[in-house]
Amino acid sequence: MHQAHAIIWLDHREARIIGFSLDTTAKIEIHSQNPTRRVHHKANVIGSGRAPDDHRFFDAIVDAVDETDKVLVSGPGNAKSAFATYVRERHPQIADRIVGVEPLDHPSDSELLAHAQIFFKALDQMGVE
Repeated sequence: MHQAHAIIWLDHREARIIGFSLDTTAKIEIHSQNPTRRVHHKANVIGSGRAPDDHRFFDAIVDAVDETDKVLVSGPGNAKSAFATYVRERHPQIADRIVGVEPLDHPSDSELLAHAQIFFKALDQMGVE
């Protein structure tokens, strides 16, 4: 997706990516191939009690924003932070383009785009490169 800006909304099961420039908007949806499951921590059991991150899912998201200038990562829970950490460790060329990581519940596509437009307008006015 070649756009000036993109917002990624993700949880551990799906990602919605909306890229936009002055006159164009594009949307991509990516789904994790890991089966949906709930993992709970139990007393006296080894392990963190959480499912491991789906690196193929994260890589597909990275591929989708490979040609985007600035990226905002958002979502509920900790998937957004896990994704940002993964990108910093494995894809430094994309990590430099992530300009923010924000909590955001479950917006509609129009709410997601509106949030991104407000964020990037403020960012552009501050002159952040």
